[in-house]
Amino acid sequence: MSARDALKLASEQNLDLVKIAPQATPPVCRIMDYGKYRFEQAKREKDAKKNQKVVDIKEVRLSLNIDTHDFNTKVNHALRFLEDGDKVKASIRFRGREMAHPEMGNEIMKRFAEACSGVGSVEKQPKLEGRSMLMFIAPKPTK
Repeated sequence: MSARDALKLASEQNLDLVKIAPQATPPVCRIMDYGKYRFEQAKREKDAKKNQKVVDIKEVRLSLNIDTHDFNTKVNHALRFLEDGDKVKASIRFRGREMAHPEMGNEIMKRFAEACSGVGSVEKQPKLEGRSMLMFIAPKPTK
C-alpha cells in the first residue's frame, strides 16, 4: 500500500499513521490513535521500572583481633543483608603494625566467606587496597 493511500485511510478513520518499524524494508506502519499508543508505552515503561530491584551494597567491618561472639554477630548481619537480596562488602582496616600480617586478614576473610556460603557466594576475592582488605559477597540467585 502506498503512503498516500495509507494516510488517506487513516484520516478517514480519524486516526494516525504510525511508523512501527522504520528500519524494515519497506517500513512497517500501523493506523492507530497515536496519543493512546504513547500513553500505553509510558505505562509499560513505568511498570518495567517498578519491577526492577535495585541492589544495595551493605558494608560489614571486621578487625584483625575480632572475638568469636563479635564475629558471629557480624556474620548474622551479613546473612540478613544477603537474604534481603543486597550485596555485602566485608572490610578489614589494618592499623599500625597490623599491616605486617595480611595473612591474618586473609584467614578472617576466608572464615567469613565460609560462614556466609549458605546464602551468598564470593563475588570478589579478598584484596588488599591500601590499609584495607576488601571482599564482596553476592546473594545466591533464588529459584
